[in-house]
Amino acid sequence: MSADKDFVSLGYINGVFGVKGWVKVFSYTRPRAGILDYDTWYLNREPVKVTHGHPQGQGVVAKFEHINDRDQARLLTRVEIEVKREQLPSLTQDDYYWSDLEGLEVFNLSGERLGQVNYLMETGANDVLVLKGEQACLIPWKIPEIVKQVDLQQGRIDVDWEADF
Repeated sequence: MSADKDFVSLGYINGVFGVKGWVKVFSYTRPRAGILDYDTWYLNREPVKVTHGHPQGQGVVAKFEHINDRDQARLLTRVEIEVKREQLPSLTQDDYYWSDLEGLEVFNLSGERLGQVNYLMETGANDVLVLKGEQACLIPWKIPEIVKQVDLQQGRIDVDWEADF
């Protein structure tokens, strides 16, 4: 994920598709094809125009302006796809972009520090905060039952969760 808050990672290029410069995309967006809502992506912080794209099986494929063969496309494998934060739609209350939650400190209601958000993952039931700290900790992302407060300005999340759980 991007460390620069001006950019937000939406996925990465995970292979080539065909011989005419198309790439396979692993998208973090929901739905996965939502990444195609952005006609300009940033690859290595350079703007690239997306000329075509569509869902393909479980993933997405895309074609860029000026990338016309498999060899050119192969050079983009494993490159992170970012957009500028200002391109993202506004969120409602209690909605957050995962990239905004990564790095926040997590405390329980007793004031004990549980760790820092390393990343989030999807499960069938709900998303889960994965914390790094003295020991790994997984906390369900359930507002308001478990996640009581998110304070992006203070860099803090308060949860109803015991340290030894």
